[in-house]
Amino acid sequence: MMILISSVIKMQIVSQLTQDPSIFSTSGDLKGRIYDNVIPHFFLVIAGASFKLMFDQINLQKKMAGLAKDKAEAELNFLKSQINPHFLFNSLNSVYFLIDKNNSDARQALHKFSDMLRYQLYEANGEKIPIEKEIDYLQDYVHLQQLRKDENYKVEFNCSQGVKNFSIEPLLLIPFVENAFKHISHNAKGDNFVKLDMTRSNGYFEFVVENSCEKGIYTTEQHGGIGMNNVGGIGMNNVKRRLELLYPGTHQLNIIDEDDRFKINLKLKI
Repeated sequence: MMILISSVIKMQIVSQLTQDPSIFSTSGDLKGRIYDNVIPHFFLVIAGASFKLMFDQINLQKKMAGLAKDKAEAELNFLKSQINPHFLFNSLNSVYFLIDKNNSDARQALHKFSDMLRYQLYEANGEKIPIEKEIDYLQDYVHLQQLRKDENYKVEFNCSQGVKNFSIEPLLLIPFVENAFKHISHNAKGDNFVKLDMTRSNGYFEFVVENSCEKGIYTTEQHGGIGMNNVGGIGMNNVKRRLELLYPGTHQLNIIDEDDRFKINLKLKI
């Protein structure tokens, strides 16, 4: 129908431009003139559509070939990654048995590190993870960090009993905890702290991390770590972007940055 209409319009325009009314006149062989215009238009449209479909098919095949290649490379990388973890776990077991049996702290720390590594490599590959496992991972990380601190550092880990029986994206919370320990203050008289609070209410999971800090200090106690604002670190912008992609419109992130404390309050709708 569109071809017929466009052909009639074309004949009328040509008739007006050439001032030849016989082109669009009802007298004579009007039907023949319409066919003479419609049929070329029809084949022209068919030819154009054919070329369009052909190019689309070629582009689709290229995309499919690219996806197949990416999938194959991803599978190869995954298979390669399975080799290193087994070697690493075996090495950790060897180190574990080399540690003196009386040094229970070192053995316990190595055991927790092994659990954390196993969680990252094997359990955190899915889209969702039970909150209980994420909390266990955070507890292991906090425990290892406590071994590096002295009595001038206070660490609190509070999790209400209602925080259970739901799932979140894996490794979503750990960047905020890492940031707290990396940016913690180093006051000789104390007042150095990291506090974690997790609660659940009204369909929301609330995660609060607060740490003491010193303005302009963004490294660990050895001044060799990389913080959230340093080159190569996770980056607060990256964490925000991840939340936007994973929880669009279902999260609230509030950041309080003061001279002596840094606080993050994250709410997720569950």
